[in-house]
Amino acid sequence: MPEKFINMTIIMEFLLMGFPGDWMLQRLYATLFLLIYLAAMMGNLLIITITTIDQHLQVPMYFFLKNLSFIDICCISVTLPKSIMNSLTNSHSISFLGCAMQIFLFVFSFGTEYALLIVMSYDRYAAICHPLHYEGIMHRGACVQMATASWLSGCVYGAIHVAGTFSISFCGSNIVHQFFCNTPSLLMLSCYGEHILEDAFIILSCCLIFVCFILMVVSYVHIFTTVLRIPSVKGRQKTLSTCLPHLTLVILFLFSGSITYFAKNIKSSSLKLLISVLYTVLPPTLNPLIYSLRNKDMQTALGKVIAIKLAK
Repeated sequence: MPEKFINMTIIMEFLLMGFPGDWMLQRLYATLFLLIYLAAMMGNLLIITITTIDQHLQVPMYFFLKNLSFIDICCISVTLPKSIMNSLTNSHSISFLGCAMQIFLFVFSFGTEYALLIVMSYDRYAAICHPLHYEGIMHRGACVQMATASWLSGCVYGAIHVAGTFSISFCGSNIVHQFFCNTPSLLMLSCYGEHILEDAFIILSCCLIFVCFILMVVSYVHIFTTVLRIPSVKGRQKTLSTCLPHLTLVILFLFSGSITYFAKNIKSSSLKLLISVLYTVLPPTLNPLIYSLRNKDMQTALGKVIAIKLAK
């Protein structure tokens, strides 16, 4: 019998070995994660509420922002609640099916978010470079189709990675050195030479992500070229102000994604855990702040909501 089949382990559950520490440190981790989770939930729910009830925000840009906030809620809800419960109960186990679902939902969320950011860059391109045809290009039907395509692409992307990850055979330990199930950590538990399929999926997805990134860059080259042709300085500033929040989100998303890539070569498990917190927690938590602090329409709508609540 081949050696890989001798060493192969039938795993029914995994152990998520998150942040080390005693009882007090575990409570501290749980409290910190809970505060971050509540802040992210409140910020994203606030954006969803405001963009739904304010009539002045019923435009494509805020329709996509609403979708982005919803997927951010899904993304952060995949990892943090389970980690909080593990710290409070000192139970680190997660079932095989639960681990597969966590990977699917996490990859699905990030895939959908990237697709939405691409759609939002096209929306800014149409609004600035083709303002006379904007309503015809970005009509309600087109916006719904683009959002639906983004969600479906994320779903397919998540399903492909789950299939690739769990097509492998596991040898030896079932300990995952992370606070949630992710593909790189599980591939480290695989038998030698067993993750060729997932490696192929990762290479293909990187190529696709790069092509989409180039399309995003091209759209912003056209945007900046159009903005520079505006004779008024005030007009240029006003036009750019509609792009800055989205551009900041793109940079934040790509920064967190780059951290994920470079973290594979880091040997320190503590540093890997810290980096994983950054790329899982940072975008969903900061996205609402970026749009609410940099966007005058959002600030005005938020002020109206607060004024109505105080008047009651």
